Amino acid sequence: MRKALRWLLALTVLIGTLGTAGVATAAPPEATASTAAGGDTGDTDIKDRLLAIPGMSLIEEKPYAGYRYFVLNYTQPIDHRHPSRGTFQQRITVLHKGIDRPTVFYTSGYNVSTTPSRSEPTRIVDGNQVSLEYRFFTPSRPAPADWSKLDIWQAASDQHRVFQALKKVYPHKWLATGGSKGGMTATYFERYYPRDMDGVVAYVAPNDVVNAEDSAYDRFFETVGTKECRDRLNGVQREALVRREPLEKKYAQYAAGNGYTFTTIGSLDRAYEAVVLDYVWGFWQYSLLKDCDTVPADAPHATDQQIWDSVETISGFSAYTDQGLETYTPYYYQAGTQLGAPTIHFPHIEKQLIRYGYQPPRNFVPRSIPMRPQPWVMPEVDAWVRHHARHMLFVYGQNDPWGSERFRLGWGARDSYVFTAPGMNHGANVAGLVPQQQALATARILDWAGVAPATVRADPSAARPLARYDAKLDVRDTEREPALRP
Repeated sequence: MRKALRWLLALTVLIGTLGTAGVATAAPPEATASTAAGGDTGDTDIKDRLLAIPGMSLIEEKPYAGYRYFVLNYTQPIDHRHPSRGTFQQRITVLHKGIDRPTVFYTSGYNVSTTPSRSEPTRIVDGNQVSLEYRFFTPSRPAPADWSKLDIWQAASDQHRVFQALKKVYPHKWLATGGSKGGMTATYFERYYPRDMDGVVAYVAPNDVVNAEDSAYDRFFETVGTKECRDRLNGVQREALVRREPLEKKYAQYAAGNGYTFTTIGSLDRAYEAVVLDYVWGFWQYSLLKDCDTVPADAPHATDQQIWDSVETISGFSAYTDQGLETYTPYYYQAGTQLGAPTIHFPHIEKQLIRYGYQPPRNFVPRSIPMRPQPWVMPEVDAWVRHHARHMLFVYGQNDPWGSERFRLGWGARDSYVFTAPGMNHGANVAGLVPQQQALATARILDWAGVAPATVRADPSAARPLARYDAKLDVRDTEREPALRP
């Protein structure tokens, strides 16, 4: 999905908080059998139907047993408020099962993968999957790029147009889904176009309502895991700052050997500290409690190489180089204008060892790109979700820092849920929930998609994914992001 930094994504899931528990009133029809081998019940081949959509063009078709898989370009307005002011090509992929099946609209919030894969809701409903590349992630970037047109409403409008175009091909129920920034994206889509989707499954979606108030993160790091594990991590992080001089010499050699530069962030010193301060966050985002055994237990007596290797494995020293930041310029732009970004404190580290602290997103975006904060956007979305959510499921991981500020449900929410997977990290999913919540979540997803069998409608505890596990299609993305990106 995004640039790999050689880290292993550990899957995790956690304790559940039930939001407003409504039930659907209409009993959906029985799940119909999919057309064999990814076929089509219509008279026209599915590729021809897709390419008949105005603005749709084929990049390539890749074979996959039981499906048809297409990588496509779709012509989008740069500005949905003023469509006449130019267009750009936005990549999408279609994993086609059959036009008699429901469709899952998946967004990562970043680049789109062009390798066939299946999100968890797609497997649950045994459906089609449409995946969309987020605007301004290359190559889905207008030229020249007017960065003021990169906001959550414009991105939601991209999804709306794709949905409108493909609904004619896939007329059955649609669900939106995504993880992390993709879960945020699915939520924003629902907020601005609440009549498009029949349900939303948002995984580990941060919700930074007030950007200046981040104490929830500090409270999280005071109690997460065990004291022994926290002490190990804190010790390595502090020691990396104590040994800044020799380790920065090593960093300079590393950067020179790989052709890395530091123009955007301003200096190697700033980049070094940013990587080190991400260390503890990065561990809990991607690792499990059992992985504490891999962290040096006695940091003051560890070698420089041991400290370097631990920070490199968890944070990644390429993260804040120009080359590491370039792909993610659109994310940092959004974090600094609308989404917000976390700030945490480090009570285990003496103040004189920290020169910059958690740096703002502005430091990670080239100065040639103007940024204007819009602090009113996230509170408005949060209020809408609390009071108007319908058929929305949020899944978080107990040990994932990003879940410290999350979406919550209020008095107006209907048939919507917030669940937490015990012991899990940023890879939390429905399969990792406690059994009762896992069954309920699966049943609601099947029902929203219109494919819940009668047995499930009668007894939600009987809910299971309709499609068998596929080791290639259903493998979780093992590419790991630098810590301060959701």
